[in-house]
Amino acid sequence: MAEREHVRVAVIGSGFGGLGAAVRLRREGVTDFVVLERAGTVGGTWRDNSYPGCACDVPSHLYSFSFAPHPDWPRTFSGQEHIRAYLEHVTDVFHLRPHIRFDSEVKMMTWDSEKLWWEIETSSGSLSADVVVSATGPLSDPKVPDVPGLDSFPGKVFHSARWDHDYDLRGKRVAMVGTGASAIQIVPAIQPEVGRLTLFQRTPPWVMPRVDRAISAAERALHRALPFTAQARRGLLWGIRELQVQAFTKHPNELGFVEQLAKRNMARAVKDPALRAKLTPDYRIGCKRILLSSTYYPALTRPNVDVVASGLSEIRGSTAVAADGSEAEVDAIIFGTGFHVTDMPIAERVVGAEGKTLAEAWKGGMESLRGASAAGFPNWMTIIGPNTGLGNSSMILMIESQLNYMADFLRQLDVLGGRAALDARPSAVDAWNTRVQERMKRTVWNTGGCTSWYLDPSGRNTTIWPGTTTEFRRATRQVDLAEYELLRAPAQQKAEVDA
Repeated sequence: MAEREHVRVAVIGSGFGGLGAAVRLRREGVTDFVVLERAGTVGGTWRDNSYPGCACDVPSHLYSFSFAPHPDWPRTFSGQEHIRAYLEHVTDVFHLRPHIRFDSEVKMMTWDSEKLWWEIETSSGSLSADVVVSATGPLSDPKVPDVPGLDSFPGKVFHSARWDHDYDLRGKRVAMVGTGASAIQIVPAIQPEVGRLTLFQRTPPWVMPRVDRAISAAERALHRALPFTAQARRGLLWGIRELQVQAFTKHPNELGFVEQLAKRNMARAVKDPALRAKLTPDYRIGCKRILLSSTYYPALTRPNVDVVASGLSEIRGSTAVAADGSEAEVDAIIFGTGFHVTDMPIAERVVGAEGKTLAEAWKGGMESLRGASAAGFPNWMTIIGPNTGLGNSSMILMIESQLNYMADFLRQLDVLGGRAALDARPSAVDAWNTRVQERMKRTVWNTGGCTSWYLDPSGRNTTIWPGTTTEFRRATRQVDLAEYELLRAPAQQKAEVDA
C-alpha cells in the first residue's frame, strides 16, 4: 500500500492569505509544503465574487503585497478582474503552481497527539502535515438568510458571491436583498438593464464618494522606471489611514464631521426628502464599514428603482414581502447578505488535541493568540484570524504581519528540533483577548449604535483589530515561547528522560 504523503506545512486556501503564505514559505527556504484549494483556480474571494461592478474599496497600490509591487494598476481603485489577474501573476512569478492542489476541499483536519502532526482528509485524497496554516478567509462562505417560502420561489435565486452569469437580468423584476459593500456596487451596475429593481434595505449604510480615476500611462511608466515612486505612493496611502485610526478607536465623536460630509454627498444626489429619510443611517458613521460609491445614490433615484426600508421577511409565490408589509412581484432574488464571518465553516472541520472541533472551542466566541493560534490546536495557525480585521485600511498589511509571525513560528520549531509542536497556552490566549476586548470598548464599532457583521451573536466584536497596523505588526514580529506549551512525541519524551 502506498505510504500517505506527509508535508512540513499545509496551507488551506489560495487567496491573498494562502498565496502570501506560500511565497513567504519559499523565501524562508521551506519548499516541503502544499496549498490545498477547493476550487480550480487561485484567487479566493476575488475569484468567487465576479458580480457586475465588483471592485475593491481600498486603493490599488495599498491593496497588493509589499514584496510584489504592481506598477501597472489601471485605476486608483481596482476592479475584480484586475485583482484576480494580479493574484494569478503572483502565483506564476513566485512559481507557486507546483505546490497547489486544486479541487482539494478540506473535509476534516485531525490532530494526532502521538505523531504530533495533522491528519488531513480532502476531496482529492489524504495527507498529513506538521503545521497547518488556515487561510480560508472570513469572506469565503456566503450567508443566505432563512426566509420563509424561499424554497418554493419559482424564479431565480443566487448570492452575490455565486453570481449566475448565465441568467439574463434584462427586463426582469429583481429584488436586491442587503445594502452592504457588494450591494452598493451591484445596484448601479444592473439598474440600467433590469425592468424593475426593488432594494430591501434593513439598515442604510453611510456612503462617501468613490474618487476613482484611470491611472495615466505616464504615471505607470514612472512607477516602472522609478519603483520608489510607487513605494512612496503606497506609503502615503498607508500613512493617511494610520492617522485616521484614532478617530475610530479612541475618539468616535470626532467622526461627526465625516457624517456631515456623507449627508451632503447624499443630498447632492437624492433630492426627494422622503427617499433621503430612508437612506439616512441612525448610527455613528464607521460603526459599519463606510462604503464608497459615486453611483449608488443616483441609481436609487431612477424611476425603475424602489427602496423598501425594511428587511425581506417572507416569499409568497413570486411575491417578496418585507417586514413592514411592503410587497413586490419579482422574477429574481439576489442576496447581498454577507458571509459566515464569526462562525467560519472551516472551524467545524478542525479537530484539536482534546477531540473537540474548533467550532466547539469557539462556541462562546472566536478567540486566538495574536490572531493566529487557538488553545488546544497545536501547530495550527490562521491568516486573518479573530480580531485581525480592519475598518479603514488594507487587509494585505495585516496578512503580511501574520506571515511574519508564521515564519518565526516555523523557525522556533526548527530551533527546538526533533518532533515538536507548540500549543497556545489558554492563559496567554485569555490575556491577549482580554486586552483586545478592553481596547474595543471605546471604539466606534462597539459604541456606534449599530448591529454589524463585526459582532458575533452575543454582541462581542471578534473580527476587528482595535489599533493601527503598525501596532499589530509589532505584536506579531516574533513568537514568544512563554505563550506556548511545548509538546513532544511520547517516544521522544521517553528517550529524553532515559538520557
